[in-house]
Amino acid sequence: MRNPLSSTITQIKPSGIRKFFDIVSEMNDPDVISLGVGEPDFETPWHIRDEGIYSLEKGRTFYTSNAGLVELREEIGRFLKRRYDLSYDAREEILVTVGGSEAIDIALRAMVDPGDEVLIPQPSYVSYEPCAVLAGAKPVIIELKNENQFRLTAQELEDAITDKTKILILPFPNNPTGAIMERKDLEAIAEVIKKHDLFVLSDEIYSELCYTEKHVSIANIDGMWERTVLINGFSKSHAMTGWRLGYACAPAHIIEQMYKIHQFCIMCAPTTSQYAAIDAMRNGDEDVQKMRESYNQRRRFLVHAFQEMGLSCFEPFGAFYIFPCIKEFGMTSDEFAMKFLDAEKVAVVPGTAFGDCGEGFLRISYAYSLEKLKVAIGRLERFVKKLREEKKG
Repeated sequence: MRNPLSSTITQIKPSGIRKFFDIVSEMNDPDVISLGVGEPDFETPWHIRDEGIYSLEKGRTFYTSNAGLVELREEIGRFLKRRYDLSYDAREEILVTVGGSEAIDIALRAMVDPGDEVLIPQPSYVSYEPCAVLAGAKPVIIELKNENQFRLTAQELEDAITDKTKILILPFPNNPTGAIMERKDLEAIAEVIKKHDLFVLSDEIYSELCYTEKHVSIANIDGMWERTVLINGFSKSHAMTGWRLGYACAPAHIIEQMYKIHQFCIMCAPTTSQYAAIDAMRNGDEDVQKMRESYNQRRRFLVHAFQEMGLSCFEPFGAFYIFPCIKEFGMTSDEFAMKFLDAEKVAVVPGTAFGDCGEGFLRISYAYSLEKLKVAIGRLERFVKKLREEKKG
């Protein structure tokens, strides 16, 4: 029998994040604390859930239009204008998807031809590279640096561009580092993008979780709206991970082609989720603010805790992750994470799950209660102290 499998997919590695999640699940130990999954610990706000329940009670279990409910697309447009001063036509320039992940996938498939190069700054979300490969593109990695607070610089971008480069994926606020790009950073790379006639896939799923100043979208930079596919969703901002709802915004001629892929492969996003999301867009700003304040409290606690234990870590200003450096201990990120889990029953994710340049770092999520974080950090402090004593002795 010949091989039934595609060589393209068999060469793609499984997610490094899920590896540790699965290990913790198999341990079935109530003392284990997992700081590994990027999922809000908040329940979806009741008024949003209630709207979903109401839609079911009313029998709204039909397919929606392929692009999503017009009412939802209009609310997304109003939200983006209100929060980020961005203007998109609800009928032609907004597409509702099954999470932000689908939007990333179909944007790449709609925009690249075989051999086109897609620039991917890393460390970053695990799906970008495999999605580029599955679309037939060649992923080109730009290694972000700790000394730059893991921001993408204009020079790093310039150095990675060839005559085959077509798209830059812009993953800010960043998972796993918590890094952000301020307006001045975006303006600098926008000049390079325009100079080389590139396009940007801007994954802004954490845009509502910025702690120093309001998020700025690259689509808001002069000359960049027409070059940008903006990806966002409800999972992180509104604690709606399981509802599986996201959206893409772009010029109409790009959305038109993404729409075709979505139409043939997905049909439409979940109807119940769409009705709930209308309420999230209309009435959810206060919920998001409360969650953001809670995350910020946890963020400040962790930054202070790492300073106290002498563990090198730059201060993250976005998302809900912190990315401490563990290079002083002379072991790989994977080794550290496994030994920490075995010794102290705390699960974190090795930085290498997000790219090779994540070696020597760990991703710790603070989408967990402050009480749980305090216990976990106490265990980490004990573990680090023991490692340092062993190193001396």
